[in-house]
Amino acid sequence: MAGGKLTPRQKMINLMYLVFIAMLALNMSKEVLSAFGLINERFETANSLALTTNESILADLDVKAQDKPEQYKVPSEIGKKVNAATSTFYKYVESLKVDLTKDVKREENGKLPYETMDNSSKLDESWFSGDGLSAKGKEVVVAVENYKAAIKSAIGSDPKFKDIATEFNTKFNTGDVVDKEGIKKNNLDYNFKHFPLIASVAKLTTIQNDINTIENQILSRLTGSTAVAAASMKNYKAIVIPEKSAFFAGEAVKGRIVLGRYDKSTVPTKVVVNGSNINLSSSLHDGQVDFSFGAGNVGEHDIKGTFTFMEDGKPVPIPVEGNYVVVPKPNSATISADKMNVVYRGVINPMTISFAGISPDKVSASAPGLSSAGKAGTYNMNPGQGSEVVINVTGTLPDGSKVSDKKAFRIKGIPAPVGAIAGDMGIVKGAKSRLEVSQVSAKLPDFDFNVNLIVVGFTFKVTGQAAVIVSGDRVNAQCKTAMARATRGDQITISDIKTKLVGSDIMLSRTAPVIFEIQ
Repeated sequence: MAGGKLTPRQKMINLMYLVFIAMLALNMSKEVLSAFGLINERFETANSLALTTNESILADLDVKAQDKPEQYKVPSEIGKKVNAATSTFYKYVESLKVDLTKDVKREENGKLPYETMDNSSKLDESWFSGDGLSAKGKEVVVAVENYKAAIKSAIGSDPKFKDIATEFNTKFNTGDVVDKEGIKKNNLDYNFKHFPLIASVAKLTTIQNDINTIENQILSRLTGSTAVAAASMKNYKAIVIPEKSAFFAGEAVKGRIVLGRYDKSTVPTKVVVNGSNINLSSSLHDGQVDFSFGAGNVGEHDIKGTFTFMEDGKPVPIPVEGNYVVVPKPNSATISADKMNVVYRGVINPMTISFAGISPDKVSASAPGLSSAGKAGTYNMNPGQGSEVVINVTGTLPDGSKVSDKKAFRIKGIPAPVGAIAGDMGIVKGAKSRLEVSQVSAKLPDFDFNVNLIVVGFTFKVTGQAAVIVSGDRVNAQCKTAMARATRGDQITISDIKTKLVGSDIMLSRTAPVIFEIQ
């Protein structure tokens, strides 16, 4: 905008526009800032309730440890370690929020002025130094890592915390992040640098919520409330298991109804489906394993495999058994012109015959003149005498039963061809010499079959002269004599054209004449 052949004044105006646009881009709307503020309020309220709830669970666990030390002493000790780590880190995050907002003048009701907290300099100058972290930023990272280490030390490698540990590692991951432009950034840089102050405060509040949530999940698991909830009938679902996944009309639908429980703590060690190992890291969800494989050919197929769990240190395989039916994918509509069910005598009529839902190799068809074209489902029809042929079709279902259908087709002869001179139909114009060397032929201009025709005779008539009967497909000496007496503008009619199929004795219907006008 400021280059090229512009005047210095215009360059200055364009530069001012650029500065103005940049200022607009940096000025985040008040509605967005207010939204961050409301999010912060909601999470602060939730955090207060979570702190109270976690304290109650911890107190209950301590009472149980005194009543039943053999059962709850160890869980109580774990709970206290988790609570100590949680409390320390929660308070540290709170101190970060206080430090960032201490210079912000609050409103009369004590709330932060969300709509004015669009500046990021307070946090940027405190946490970052150039392209890296400041001493304060490094302190934040150390605090997160210390909290993670304390929680992991408390719960150890106990398998009942496996799902919680996975969620914990995801929520408090401090590794580098690749942004949408493919640039690797420090985690704090990616999540906090250059963000409005109120957005950063809200993020810190959500981190406190994550801290409380992780503590609540661990304490609940320790008190056995999670196990009780999993055993509740509310976590069971009636599952319908059909005998197969597709049925034909008129067939009895058979199957079973069982109770199944979805439990994310029920984690298999190995799952095999149809001989292939399932990648559990990407396919396991709440005790359910997703699988995917090619459907295969049309017909019925089995699903077999094993679900393997560890029990008392030993693998316990549970068989996987099921089946499904593959039907042809609909890719075209079935459209029938009732008056056009026709096959033509004297030519090979290609046909495709199928039965919906049945593999082509399980379908057979029969009719006079019908033969296989080599590929399953394809046939050739060469009808004989008569005015109609009926094609019978039989299909074999997966259970071995048979279904059948039939369809009638009218038999018609090949339509009457049209005469031609040197390939041209209708009225052909040219010199006598052209007709003397041209071939008289016949064509089927509106016939969809590739048919070879041969002319075996015709009648040659020059205006005002006697007709000449010709054998073959070219003019003879008598025709040439008659043409010699014709003058410019005279018409020669070639009629009674006798046509038959090449390689056959079948003569076609009367062929339309062709006229040659002498030029």
